[in-house]
Amino acid sequence: MKAIIPPARWAAVRLFAMDVDGVLTDGTIHVSSDGVETKTFSILDGMGLVQLRKQGVATAWISGRASGATTVRATELQIPHLVQGRTDKITALQELASTLGLTAEQIVYMGDDLIDTAAIQWAGIGVSVSDAMAEPFAAADYVTRRPAGRGAVREVCDHILAAHRSASAT
Repeated sequence: MKAIIPPARWAAVRLFAMDVDGVLTDGTIHVSSDGVETKTFSILDGMGLVQLRKQGVATAWISGRASGATTVRATELQIPHLVQGRTDKITALQELASTLGLTAEQIVYMGDDLIDTAAIQWAGIGVSVSDAMAEPFAAADYVTRRPAGRGAVREVCDHILAAHRSASAT
């Protein structure tokens, strides 16, 4: 069992960055015979990301593959930092942190597969979904109870939001 993340660590978060396929989705990609790709995104996750934006916490999606469906959903949710086609997640995350003037301690990174592991380890709070592959699962500080594409992102959003509200109330 993973240790409990103290509220002060969640309250320090200024950027919630995550993989897309297998985190915001269940990892399934539907491709029709005419090549049209579709994905299923959770409304619960979307609402959590909107609430983070309203609270002033930045969000970023870092995906190993480019996808029109991802672009459409990111635009709809007003995700300010969308990085696609980058399998070097750690480098992409560190570049974004540098651009935003953030330290690792101010960042949550959430992933599910081998290419997410280094970013999970580097971030102040590394998160994996409950059905992640072994490497990111072992590297994570926090493992979601909810599955990928079914509220796992919202679960993390709720931890960040609760900590921010509690910190601002004191």
